[in-house]
Amino acid sequence: MKTYNYTFFNNNLSDLIDYNIYKDEKNILIQIFCGHDLSALELITKTLMTNIPQAVCLGTTTDGEICESKISTLKTIISISVFDNTFLKAHYLKGDDAFNIGYEIAKNIVTDNTKLIITFTDGTGTNAEEYLKGIEKYDNSIMVCGGMAGDNGVFKQTFISLGDQIYPKGHIAVSLNSDVLKVTNARKFDWVPIGLEHTIDEVEGNRIYKISGMSPSEFYKKYLGESVAQTEFPLIVERNGIPTARAVLEQHKDGSLSCGGNLRKGDIVRLGFGDAESIMNNPLSALDTSFDHPIETFFLYSCMARRRYLRELIKLETQPFAVIAPTSGFFTYSEFFHRDGHNELLNQTLTVVALSEYDEKVNALEIYPEKQTSSKKDAAFARTLKSLTHLVQKSTDDYQEQSKSLKESEVYAQNLLTSQKQFLKHAVHETNTPLSIIMANIELYEMENGKNKYLSNIEVAMKNLFSIYDDLSYLVKKDQIDYPEHKIDFKDFVRSRVEFFNQVATKVKSKFVFKAPKEKMILFFNESKLQRIIDNNLTNAIKYTYENEDIFVTLKKEEDYLKLMVSSHSKKIQDPDKIFKEYYREEKSKDGFGLGLNLVKRICDEEGVEIYLESNEYFTSFVYLFKGER
Repeated sequence: MKTYNYTFFNNNLSDLIDYNIYKDEKNILIQIFCGHDLSALELITKTLMTNIPQAVCLGTTTDGEICESKISTLKTIISISVFDNTFLKAHYLKGDDAFNIGYEIAKNIVTDNTKLIITFTDGTGTNAEEYLKGIEKYDNSIMVCGGMAGDNGVFKQTFISLGDQIYPKGHIAVSLNSDVLKVTNARKFDWVPIGLEHTIDEVEGNRIYKISGMSPSEFYKKYLGESVAQTEFPLIVERNGIPTARAVLEQHKDGSLSCGGNLRKGDIVRLGFGDAESIMNNPLSALDTSFDHPIETFFLYSCMARRRYLRELIKLETQPFAVIAPTSGFFTYSEFFHRDGHNELLNQTLTVVALSEYDEKVNALEIYPEKQTSSKKDAAFARTLKSLTHLVQKSTDDYQEQSKSLKESEVYAQNLLTSQKQFLKHAVHETNTPLSIIMANIELYEMENGKNKYLSNIEVAMKNLFSIYDDLSYLVKKDQIDYPEHKIDFKDFVRSRVEFFNQVATKVKSKFVFKAPKEKMILFFNESKLQRIIDNNLTNAIKYTYENEDIFVTLKKEEDYLKLMVSSHSKKIQDPDKIFKEYYREEKSKDGFGLGLNLVKRICDEEGVEIYLESNEYFTSFVYLFKGER
């Protein structure tokens, strides 16, 4: 393959491009990165399609253009790639359901040997994150690159094009299909979070309505003033442990802001600041060094904020690529990236795609000199920017250190207050039902004199009440008194708790099946803690086991461990990772507040008891491994 890059200055395209080069070529990809107005894009697309009609031509308006080592604005770059053994398929769709559009576009252009999808969307109206998810849903193995169109920072009207058709809204994509094409990608972020953490209070998709009690417009005005460019100071949120930027793309009359990607209610965010020193580091280090074919073309899709933040120094980011191979691209309103089977919508990021149709394997990357050429003026600005970055980072570190102690005290006091409120609340609510049953059955007994039947009901209710009371008593006292360990006959202890709840199980048409080895099973543990573990598992099993099904309580000795297993036929647990979380209940129709298993988990964590959970349509089993006699 070979790529030819041209810069259009409102000149005649016939003087700029020798069309004879492409006359006999079949597989031609044209990318137009247009910093001019709509009329220029119309002229360029029509001229190119007239002279190279067999080409697949994609276009997008920009917030800056990349051609070899040069950065421009208000110009247009035409990148023409000729492939020897790669054929192209392109498609355009528009609509409100971005996820479905992504799926349908992929369905139309993906083949058995698709190596890459290049795609552009409008820059202000599309939920590009949902669009990328749609492509991923169809096939999550295919690399995706590209970005959202720009309009030179105006944020009013962007355009994309396919062939000689220009669209103000929608999505265009082209697939590169080949058995020999090699593709690798990389990204470079370099923005760091600063200042306080904030919470997203109200949000719909990528439109934020409230942050930490403020409208987003008030939020940015408070922390950055009225004149600052919001796009250069994004919100940074962690996704899968990785800091991800969400840059502001549009401000609405109601004070809400639309970002270049989705956020969720409850997300913890911080304002982001560009780390100038990191940005200016050699970008080639981000590329996969195992790419062992000579690179024939680089496509760069970089965030507008990088160019606006670094100004003339941004060329230091593109120079290393241009030394190795033809390089072109544009500055986007959001960047598209693929990693580990997932498509990601990025902001503040440089994304790179390297292509090669070479068969022979060689050292693909030449080490570009770390010391890059720049003017004295640029060097002075770089030093100033690095110093400012260092100042901001150190000030943030100092602030975090000074506030740490205060925050810990605040959290501790809040936890005490919350625990007290929760105790009072749950003590009232959780004991209400058993007490009501007791009172109702006493009245019925007196009226009908059916002693055995109603006394049985009373006994069952009292046992439930005792279990609830013991849980609440433990929660209140656990931080105030010590719980010493004692030597416990584990088998007798568990058997006694099973016998205690036998009548409760019978009442709901279940029964316990207790199995244990003949030999003694000695455990060093605190009786109150052990009872909480066993009682909560037994009462949960009674509550969720299907009618007329047995509940199996099994004890075993396994090497140095004593194993307790409670299993029964019940509804499959849908989210095992959440089952031990406080207040979590999968079946809202069942009584309770979701505290029991959380209490069990806390005790097990404190005492080093291992927990294993298995649940399917046939049975649910909770297994606990206690350390045996020491």
